[in-house]
Amino acid sequence: MGDAHRHGYRDHLAVNLSTGYTHGMKVAVSIPDPIFDEAERLAKRLKTSRSDIYARALRAFVGDHAPDRVTDGMNAVLDAVGAGPDPVTAAAARQVLARIEW
Repeated sequence: MGDAHRHGYRDHLAVNLSTGYTHGMKVAVSIPDPIFDEAERLAKRLKTSRSDIYARALRAFVGDHAPDRVTDGMNAVLDAVGAGPDPVTAAAARQVLARIEW
């Protein structure tokens, strides 16, 4: 029995991070037993694969840590179509954002 298993982790769980119709990267990770068991139950309840559960979780985690990604994407679309706020709207938005406690 590996050291990781003795500490409540599954040894090198292979996860296929699939992104649609193409196959994703396979990685080996150690997952704490309680989380692994919950993920197994969730996969069965959602009638999806374990890989899909882990890929969704990782996508959400990465998204939570890259909040500017959405803003950058929206700005790129606005730039591409030539739409942007007029100077009065931009000034008002800056004033509102300056008062928000982040």
